[in-house]
Amino acid sequence: MGVLSSLYTGVSGLTAQGEALGVIGDNIANANTIGFKASRAEFQDIISKSLKGVLGGNQIGRGVKIGAVNPIMAQGNVDSTERVTDLAISGDGYFKVKGSDGDTYTRDGAFYFDKDGYLVTKDKQKVQGFTTDEKGMVVNKVDDIKFPRALTPAKGTTEIKFDLNLDSRVDAKKKFDVKDPYATSHYSTGIEMYDSQGNKQLVSMFFNKVADRVWEFKGMCDGKAVTGGDEGKLSQVVAGRLEFTVDGKLKNQEVTEQAFNFTGGALQDQKIKINFGDAIDAGGKGLDGTKQYGKTSDLISWNQDGAAAGTITGLSFNDEGMLTAVYSNGQAQDLAQIAIAKFENPEAMFKVGNNRLRESRDSGVAAMGAPKAAGRGSIYAKSLERSTVDLATEFVNMIQNQRSFQANAKTITTTDELLNEVIQLKR
Repeated sequence: MGVLSSLYTGVSGLTAQGEALGVIGDNIANANTIGFKASRAEFQDIISKSLKGVLGGNQIGRGVKIGAVNPIMAQGNVDSTERVTDLAISGDGYFKVKGSDGDTYTRDGAFYFDKDGYLVTKDKQKVQGFTTDEKGMVVNKVDDIKFPRALTPAKGTTEIKFDLNLDSRVDAKKKFDVKDPYATSHYSTGIEMYDSQGNKQLVSMFFNKVADRVWEFKGMCDGKAVTGGDEGKLSQVVAGRLEFTVDGKLKNQEVTEQAFNFTGGALQDQKIKINFGDAIDAGGKGLDGTKQYGKTSDLISWNQDGAAAGTITGLSFNDEGMLTAVYSNGQAQDLAQIAIAKFENPEAMFKVGNNRLRESRDSGVAAMGAPKAAGRGSIYAKSLERSTVDLATEFVNMIQNQRSFQANAKTITTTDELLNEVIQLKR
């Protein structure tokens, strides 16, 4: 009977519109959820009754159903915060996290470090990233992101680089006297280095011109810091010779004596490369490093690669997703890089709650990579991605679905009146 079919058609409309209102209600409820993607209900008609069989045409619909509820994968607004561990993805991709229910994925970057030093989500899932080697270079291994709480090991100096100018106008007749080095040298300066235990050692460098375009240098430390030295006196730890071309470029550099033997149990005969620049005799051009020009002697710059032991004093992420630690010894080291997961069909991912999703058969397998690589999004540090829910749009959709619900309800009440008329026929 056609009247009865219209009753079931109206019920299908009520069911579908009610579920659609549920989707809208979920969107509105998550208007302030970090990284939330608004969804929409997509309707499909139910197979129709054909009045002409296989010939087609003259078909009567049987109602409607929810065909799919798909997230709208739009980019949410990225708002700046002041929290170091807040991260946002701009573009495609998800953070990968691991916990009690395995590997899941999220756009919610409100992370923090727990008591064990792991970077985690609000529900204790450990954030995954690419690890680094001892030199801070990223390696292709995905693991938990964690910062070390122990002391960073001390590193003894292995190279000292100088960039200075030695005045070509000085008289080569001045003779160096170790008992009065400051008065008998043409130029002196002090630098710092570290022994094998991370103790800072001050080295005073003295330079004397011994001939045209030829200089000798001596490095001296306080005798109490040097094995066999006398307290209050300077002990020589390095000596050498520099030669320059007629136009003031570094021609040759030579270390003639080296004895870095520090007290306190440090490594004896510590090997340190003394580098004054790219000497021509060594295949360089003589342009980088030390020169001899007709200008007052001066130390332009110097650096060395040693460091004392240190503890972490600060952590920060950059816009490449790199976690960098700053230590009390002034050193900085890259610890890990955030890994971004990309899916061929992210709309098909399965929601598991707590702002997390799991890969499904239709979503494809997660392809892990660095931010900005192969179409993956960028990372914004000290930022969070807001929900994509537009309340104005959701309220308009709510009104539309509410009216559709009421119209389907009217279909049922009208069908009921018709059935009542049928019942009344026998009277």
